Amino acid sequence: MTVELGKEVTDFTLHNQNGEEVRLSDYRGKHVVLYFYPKDMTPGCTTEACNFRDAHKSFEELDAVILGVSPDPVDSHQKFIDKHELPFLLLADEEHKVAEQFDVWKLKKNFGKEYYGIERSTFIVDKEGKLIKEYRKVRVDGHVEDALEYLRENQ
Repeated sequence: MTVELGKEVTDFTLHNQNGEEVRLSDYRGKHVVLYFYPKDMTPGCTTEACNFRDAHKSFEELDAVILGVSPDPVDSHQKFIDKHELPFLLLADEEHKVAEQFDVWKLKKNFGKEYYGIERSTFIVDKEGKLIKEYRKVRVDGHVEDALEYLRENQ
């Protein structure tokens, strides 16, 4: 079952960088900016995470939380957070179940090799748990500003 714009997102549970369970439903009453990224510590993912970090206060002012999701394990997320001083949770989707729920687990090609991985994407879930915006095949430059602007216009 995949997500659909305007529909309630099926709840899920993943572990954060501290090994604690986090549920999407934990954030009812707030907007959730759920961003999927391929891998901790890689150049594009680091830029994106740092862009979200730098805009974190602006998202908070709009009553929104940021949650990053990748297939990396909990300990990798903790190192990523420590190195870049990220003020939001990173969730470990090692079995890519949530990535599949959001249809972002895709066959990719790189230097002639095929493999499955995350297609960089962001989803905004409203305060009632409905999907209100999706950004698929995200380009990092300008993306965080676009998401922030969307929330400003849709409060």
